[in-house]
Amino acid sequence: MQQRAPARVVNAMSVDVEDWFQVWAFEGSGAIARDQWDSLPRRVEANTDRLLGLFADANVKATFFTLGWVAERHPSLIRRIVEQGHELASHGWNHTRADAQTPDEFRADIRRTKRALEAAGETEVVGYRAATFSIGPKNPWAFEVLAEEGYRYDSSTYPVKHDFYGDVHAPREPHQRGGLLEVPMTTCVRMGKTLPASGGGWFRLLPYGISRSNMRRVVDGERRPAVFYFHPWEIDADQPRVANINWKTRVRHYTGLGHMERKLQRLVRDFAWDRMDRVFLEPR
Repeated sequence: MQQRAPARVVNAMSVDVEDWFQVWAFEGSGAIARDQWDSLPRRVEANTDRLLGLFADANVKATFFTLGWVAERHPSLIRRIVEQGHELASHGWNHTRADAQTPDEFRADIRRTKRALEAAGETEVVGYRAATFSIGPKNPWAFEVLAEEGYRYDSSTYPVKHDFYGDVHAPREPHQRGGLLEVPMTTCVRMGKTLPASGGGWFRLLPYGISRSNMRRVVDGERRPAVFYFHPWEIDADQPRVANINWKTRVRHYTGLGHMERKLQRLVRDFAWDRMDRVFLEPR
């Protein structure tokens, strides 16, 4: 009897909806202060609309982890995200790191954001991703607070070593934590080392073949879904250049912007994709 080919693994596509001036490296270096944000040109709506078009062309549904700050200023964008069948999820109010907040401050932040997103999108918000993957050993209480505030899953841990984030001791696979499902960013193992395989800056900096191969090790080798993420500003080669930043931040932020959209078009063809909630919360 001929054996059936294994079912294709469906992966989770996600977008962290923030504008070009809201990245933590700019604030952390003192290059852009929060009180400047409203005076800077906003490009997040146009860039996100480009992504909605890219996903529509590929028949891909995704999860948009969105700042409350963005939703407050661009409610029509939030409605378009939902109307086109994508999942709306929380990225916190204004990109404040979760490990820089007290438990009470964190609770107020995620509650305010959830309410604003649900009002703008007229849909339930059950997912959360902290700014700069900032839930880890410093703030394990955050998982319970998220569950208490009505979230069903979190995607804020990254089991790698990085100067801004990362928890090398965190599990690589989805697991229950504090009353909700924790979905870590995808990593692969090569020669005994855990390497990032989730997108973002790594996807822009590395040749596409390496990124695809790293994901294949998880999707085909481990037979489990991968999580991919990126930001709307990463397809925007014409965004303003910030002058007073160091070389590392400059390389990380601006390298590969002009090629990102074409790489994404290849990615959505090479793998199967869906929303975070459908991939991880709904049994297949």
